[in-house]
Amino acid sequence: MLIALIQCDILWERSADNLSRLDALFAKTPHAELYLLPEMFNTGFVTSAAEAAEPAGGPAFQWMLSRSKYLGSVIAGSVAVVEDGKYFNRMYFVRPDGTWDQYDKRHLFAKEAQDYTPGRDRVIAQWKGYRFLLATCYDLRFPVWLRNRGDYDMILLGASWPASRRYAWDTLLKARAIENQCFVAGVNRVGDDPNASYNGGSVLVNPLGEVLSECPDSEQCSVTSFAELELVGDYRKRFPALQDADKFELL
Repeated sequence: MLIALIQCDILWERSADNLSRLDALFAKTPHAELYLLPEMFNTGFVTSAAEAAEPAGGPAFQWMLSRSKYLGSVIAGSVAVVEDGKYFNRMYFVRPDGTWDQYDKRHLFAKEAQDYTPGRDRVIAQWKGYRFLLATCYDLRFPVWLRNRGDYDMILLGASWPASRRYAWDTLLKARAIENQCFVAGVNRVGDDPNASYNGGSVLVNPLGEVLSECPDSEQCSVTSFAELELVGDYRKRFPALQDADKFELL
């Protein structure tokens, strides 16, 4: 599968402008089968939920639906939403046939936890025979939540991960790929917001921990790389470490 990593700057709380800029980045990689966007790609990482959230199924989600249908590709990324009086950092996985899966970010970071409600369920989306575990930013630091139970082939993770903690980002993406014997696609933003600076580091990592593609630091870009499903199965057969994993249950 041809995966596109969309590393972009995000204008603070300017959703319409950000969506227009993303259209231009999409045009640079028109043949990808899946496009992965950063966390809160339409507003930036706004922890004051009332300032950023749109209704579930709102304008950003409708934009994802229309672009997915036009491109014939999956689009995945998170937006702030309000639903039944609660706020969620919600990642959508939108397919060109108009169906979608959604994942509410489980691990909320610092002030984010004051306004947003944490998700309760792991979500695995499927497309063209691949199984994708959906995850968002801070989730990367929690290996139990992301632990592969033999139920997915790739982690999709969009983030707003500050440059000051970039070493952890680079290291943990590879660690999650190695320990779970899966591909990991991680997309981070670039630029500045009122709270932090970001320098990207968006990559696609294979189950061996090798980087298959990456965006240049601090630049807006769209890069693609193939993630071959056969590699996952072949590697797990040759080195069946997941079979020896400890059994556990999330409470």
